[in-house]
Amino acid sequence: MIRLSHRLFPPCLAALLFCTVSPAADFADQLPRIAPTEPGETLDDFRIADGYQIQLVAAEPLVNSPVAIQWDAEGALFVCEMRGYSEDRDDQLSRITRLIDTDNDGVFDRHTVYADKLLWPTALFPYDGGLFVADAPDIFYLKDNDGDGVADSKQVVFTGFSISNVQGLLNSFHWGLDNRIHLACGTVGGKVRRADQDASAAVEVRGHDMAFDPKTYEFTLTSGGAQHGMCFDDWGRKFVSSNSDHLQQVMYEDRYIRRNPLLVAPSARQSIAADGPQAEVFRISPVEPWRIVRTRLRVAGLVGGPVEGGGRAAGYFTGATGVTIYRGDAWPQTDHSLAIVGDVGSNLVHRKRLTPSGVQLVGERIDPKSEFVASTDNWFRPAQFECGPDGALSIIDVYREVIEHPASLPPEIKQHLDLTSGRNRGRIYRVVPDGYQHRPTPDLNTFDSESLAGLLQHANAWHRETAARLIYQRQDKAIAATLRRQLEQSPTPQGRLHSLYALSGLGLLTADDVIGRFDDDHPQVVRHAVRLAEQFASDQAVIGSLKPLVGHASIDVRYQLAFSLGEYDFDAKPQWLAELLLNAPGDHAPGDHAPGDRWIQSAVSSSTGGQTDQLFAALLNSDSVGRLAPFVLELATQIDRGDSGDQRRRSLAALVDATPPPSLLPAIGRLHRSDRRADIGKDLYNRAESLAADLIPIALDQVADTKRTDSDRIRAIGWLTDAPIDQVFPTLVKVLRQSESSELQSAVIGAMGRSDSPELIDILLEPWPTWSPRLRSAAGDVLFATAERSTAVLDAIDAGTIDAADISLTRWNTLASSRDPELRKRAQGFLETTKGPSRESIIERYQETFQLTGDVERGAEVFKTQCAGCHQSGDVGHAIGPSLAAAATRGGESILTNVLDPNREVNPQYVNYVVLTTDGRTIAGMIASENANSITLRRAENVSDTILRQDIELLRNTNQSIMPEGFEKAIPPQAMADLIEYLIKSLNR
Repeated sequence: MIRLSHRLFPPCLAALLFCTVSPAADFADQLPRIAPTEPGETLDDFRIADGYQIQLVAAEPLVNSPVAIQWDAEGALFVCEMRGYSEDRDDQLSRITRLIDTDNDGVFDRHTVYADKLLWPTALFPYDGGLFVADAPDIFYLKDNDGDGVADSKQVVFTGFSISNVQGLLNSFHWGLDNRIHLACGTVGGKVRRADQDASAAVEVRGHDMAFDPKTYEFTLTSGGAQHGMCFDDWGRKFVSSNSDHLQQVMYEDRYIRRNPLLVAPSARQSIAADGPQAEVFRISPVEPWRIVRTRLRVAGLVGGPVEGGGRAAGYFTGATGVTIYRGDAWPQTDHSLAIVGDVGSNLVHRKRLTPSGVQLVGERIDPKSEFVASTDNWFRPAQFECGPDGALSIIDVYREVIEHPASLPPEIKQHLDLTSGRNRGRIYRVVPDGYQHRPTPDLNTFDSESLAGLLQHANAWHRETAARLIYQRQDKAIAATLRRQLEQSPTPQGRLHSLYALSGLGLLTADDVIGRFDDDHPQVVRHAVRLAEQFASDQAVIGSLKPLVGHASIDVRYQLAFSLGEYDFDAKPQWLAELLLNAPGDHAPGDHAPGDRWIQSAVSSSTGGQTDQLFAALLNSDSVGRLAPFVLELATQIDRGDSGDQRRRSLAALVDATPPPSLLPAIGRLHRSDRRADIGKDLYNRAESLAADLIPIALDQVADTKRTDSDRIRAIGWLTDAPIDQVFPTLVKVLRQSESSELQSAVIGAMGRSDSPELIDILLEPWPTWSPRLRSAAGDVLFATAERSTAVLDAIDAGTIDAADISLTRWNTLASSRDPELRKRAQGFLETTKGPSRESIIERYQETFQLTGDVERGAEVFKTQCAGCHQSGDVGHAIGPSLAAAATRGGESILTNVLDPNREVNPQYVNYVVLTTDGRTIAGMIASENANSITLRRAENVSDTILRQDIELLRNTNQSIMPEGFEKAIPPQAMADLIEYLIKSLNR
């Protein structure tokens, strides 16, 4: 029997979570205030991993509401105090303070207010005796010119950052290897310009980050665009974090992808946590009463907001922030380069070990069923981290009673909270290993340039980066000999790497310097030498020295080389790019194989320039052409879209001469278009026609072969993408009618969408009443793709052939904004007059589900048939929608509500978007990724469409879920009981 299980929650939480709710209730008695812990007692609240301890180094009244810290070259600690968080921006309560440890015991004991009357400052960085401060919409440069410890000049450097979300502002200043200051632009974006430019120079930064030269203020956009938290590892690899996606790696720089506007590349920002973006966390603090009440109200549909975590009030990342790679020298070497992420909502610090998997890294949880640092104190809010001169990890604790976006708090709850509580408090901790001894903090301003050059080899990242910054700031070229000596003799790869970039920052880097590091023992030094060599792209010695790196054992080196070659222009480049794709030396690490690596493919494609056809031809002659068929097809698509007659002709000739496998049929279709017959030439056109005629029957036989697996048959359907639809249509119809596999049927329906046959509409509408929501969704993609078909569907509804309720609200809303005036009118009329049964009434009718006995095996079949198109359980299904891991703890009522009323509250990640293309197509789905060139929409069955930005006429948010309504027609109450039983039992093992 299905019951809402209270055993999954602590008794006090369960009492709050499952009690009867009234929208007009006064929750004062359920929302007691939480008292802070005084600084002298706070360490007793922590539980920390074995071998480590936490120490308090600053607290109120020295510091209030800290959100970012940085040490200047003298060793003083500057603190960004966002005292105006979260609703008091205009009161100018925020400030920058400067903390001093006068006796060098590691604990700060004096402070001065360096700058006050700030709004919402979120980041800061010292440079040349002053301080850059992010205070949206501006970035200021502050400086104390008279030495009294207080800034007396304030210059606006950049302006235009948005302030629309207090928790998505620009943040995280860091010194980059490239001698620029990098920052995260947050999620709110803005149109940013230098303060000395007029508004016409403003650049939209949404979806990007930014880097600027502190000397000239020249800036460029960089890949990124996450919410709060950005950092680099020792090798310049970039990591970011967002509330519910706690660990992400930035895989490339947008500047490379932008070179080829026809390239469809994966999103630069990739989640790399092995346990998923919104992974489980193990808090030891009690869940705040306001959070419990809010979740209960959201689950009941009485207040707005997403039902995160499947209805759980806690236990997963909700406020991930401040991702930092540990790069100090105080911890054991085995714990170097760990990824550290805070969760301000769960009062904990999480850690992961990073391991390579090809180009991309994977973050694995280290602490089983626990966290690196956790506190029982609800006020502990670890928002950011830094590795400072002491080599330890510093934790910046905002220390607030409530840390939440005000708009996420319903008025019924907010009236009982004090969002200012804690603005006069704040803590900074450091995490050190057992037996740690604090070392004195040096004043690097007193070091001469030769000494600073030596510090580039220091084991602690703060020493290296501060020395690098001072070298760039001073521009003392007399240290060139020392830097070059370190290039050859430094015992550490970090020392050799920083010496390279120091020479570059001084304008002294030569081609010989980078060539000398092409054979470095450490692949990351080689990678950066390749990157720096781009500035010598016309040097023949550099080009000749790069050639051996095409076969380098490290995929990181080959990946960078694949990008960097786009800056060069020489005849053999296409062959080198082909070798990069095909090369797989035997000593690669597991997962390090080039032919199937999408990152190598994207990098290669970004570098083709005007030689795409030559790369295409080189790949056709390789033994791996079958494995590379999707990439070869992408190249053919670029050649087709580039519309160069010469490239088309040369590529098609190479394809015909290569006697390709059936998997390259789509490439023939892309290149051998009838409207380009004059460019192609009669003879070549006819040869391509003949080749396609020979390959199409082979593909059709595989599609029709019932002895083959569904995956083989679906793959063959993909081969027919550009085959004449009249040749393949009869086979597709036959397979559709005979197959019982929904996966195969979905693929067939998608392929049939190219047909102009008048039979198509009837073929899809006739079995409509018997199809599951999954197949109706696939058929809807075809039927609603054009105005003519959409009209036919509405006519069928008017005739009573199909039920209007079978069409999702998302479809109706899309039609209601159609460019066709008649369609728009009919859809709007439907929405106004025909609402169908309310979701509330359907859910009420399904309450009988909880009196039925569910069966796990039957539920597994329901899941496979109805849910696997968008959800995954074990090896079954597609992970398109939210993870089902939380289903084991959220209870049957919440599962029922989310299945039957998917649009009650929609997580922004799973909102359905509609794209109208310049050629008249309508495409819908959730935004799976985007970059400088394109966006990718994904929908059920893992079907995705990538649309180049230049082909988008309109992109619109429907505010509806990608999950369709109407499952009550396919899942009766008994089947729902089986499904719930399956989800709870199978996912709670």
